[in-house]
Amino acid sequence: MKERIRTILNRTVETHRALADQCELIERMGLRLAGVLVGGGSLYVMGNGGSAADSQHMASELVGRFQMERRSLPCHALSTDTSALTAIGNDYGFEQVFARQVKAFATERDAVLGISASGDSANVLAGIQAAREAGALTLGLTGASGGALAGQCDLCLCAPARETPRIQEVHATVIHILCEIIETQLFGDS
Repeated sequence: MKERIRTILNRTVETHRALADQCELIERMGLRLAGVLVGGGSLYVMGNGGSAADSQHMASELVGRFQMERRSLPCHALSTDTSALTAIGNDYGFEQVFARQVKAFATERDAVLGISASGDSANVLAGIQAAREAGALTLGLTGASGGALAGQCDLCLCAPARETPRIQEVHATVIHILCEIIETQLFGDS
């Protein structure tokens, strides 16, 4: 078991080393998100399962605080309103649970971030399409292949991994980096 644990940890380290090749993209994503928030826009984040948890994690870091005391920032996880999710899913199908919310809230001042390890989650893709129609900035976090999501976003980071746990670990790390970029851009170094 110890060797298995060591193997898992080594894969995680190797994946994060490979992620360092995408510093420029991560920086662009963070700066664009900071620009949206400076301009009075909001960030909407969506995903399923672990990606829904990542969406909620990002929203909590921005609405609450990440590393510094500062004003609350408008970030909404679209997976949290169970009444909306179940009503939309029942009336329009699960594929529309994010798109209907994006259509209700997002404008050209906003950003929409879709998170999908495969890059092929139909409801995330529909949400990104709705965001594009609204003129919002579209961003994605996906896995190595990128799936359809990579081609639908203004900026999309494809985690340098094929295993879902490694992809999700990269997404969590990137979310933390984005939050740090946003905080430092809006409020300076702590």
